[in-house]
Amino acid sequence: MFSNHLYWIGKLLLLILVVGILFSCSQSPKTFLGIKYSDFPEEKHLSAQVIELDTALFRYPFRIRIEGDKAIVMDLHGSEYYGHLFQYPSFRYLSSFGRRGDSPTEMLSMENFRLYNHELWTLDANKSELTRLDFSSSGDSLLREETVTLDEDILRPLDFAIYNDTTFVIPDYSGESRFLKVNCKGKLREKIGAIPTANEKALQEARPALAQAWRSFLDYNLHNGVLAAVTQLGEVVEIYNLKDSTHVVRIGEHDEPKFKVSDGYGIPTGIMGFSDVQVTDSAIYAVFHGTPFKEIARQSGKLPDGGKYIYVFSLKGEPMCKYVLDHYIYGIWVDEATKTIMATDVNSDQPILKFNFGSV
Repeated sequence: MFSNHLYWIGKLLLLILVVGILFSCSQSPKTFLGIKYSDFPEEKHLSAQVIELDTALFRYPFRIRIEGDKAIVMDLHGSEYYGHLFQYPSFRYLSSFGRRGDSPTEMLSMENFRLYNHELWTLDANKSELTRLDFSSSGDSLLREETVTLDEDILRPLDFAIYNDTTFVIPDYSGESRFLKVNCKGKLREKIGAIPTANEKALQEARPALAQAWRSFLDYNLHNGVLAAVTQLGEVVEIYNLKDSTHVVRIGEHDEPKFKVSDGYGIPTGIMGFSDVQVTDSAIYAVFHGTPFKEIARQSGKLPDGGKYIYVFSLKGEPMCKYVLDHYIYGIWVDEATKTIMATDVNSDQPILKFNFGSV
């Protein structure tokens, strides 16, 4: 099983390096444009049930989604395929998709995938493409149907959400806004928000570098219009209600993303923050790590990879519950109807976990 904190550090360094030469001072913001949180009114400990798989497929199981009787798991470092389809809840393997390669029908990377209207969309950041796949008539495989190339002026996209039938939401790494609305042809249509930082100097002099440091994972709920973004560095949760245009920023004790630039290289100096987020009909669930980069570097290869906390916020950003887990996880899928959380564990040869939780 491939498990390596250094992958994320390297990825962050690469992102910040391309623009880091624009910014030569350390970031140490003193105040924040948001509402602080430190405690959750409720804390619960959850124990995992390990799902036994009958096949070894994964190097870095990163994302999991479930729809009906199908489960889909994304392998960030897939050797042959980036996505795998299973029967649910048995997790009997059905097929794989997203073949790795550089031909027109293959993928150079898969950053994330989304289910929408019984179809699946994937994001290839290296090709700057979104691809739509549909289930076969038998339901046991996914077939490539359409590929959308994103505008050249959209800087390397690292996540996306589906807003509606014709529009995607993508983080803006130029720093000019927080998110971009992109149509189904890959054309930029609208810019949303701004980076909620207190670092005015970075906003004025190095927006691209700041935007890379603020790399976030996001999710959108079509029913309530809530878009949530959680930072990979630091501890910031943003909630945009795209129906009424309200915006809430919540900052935890580890503050906003921090890095310094040395000899043109961006060096993360704070913590590994969040790694996944899901907006359900009634709450926001986010996987939190909280591991200092100094500790990751000091114990290179010895620390479990992932986060052992799931933070739950209301749709308006109020802290509700903190789940403390007995495993370290990366990606989650939450089913509030059955009080179930499915998760991925990159540290184990049996990487699919199931947690049962009560009401929050």
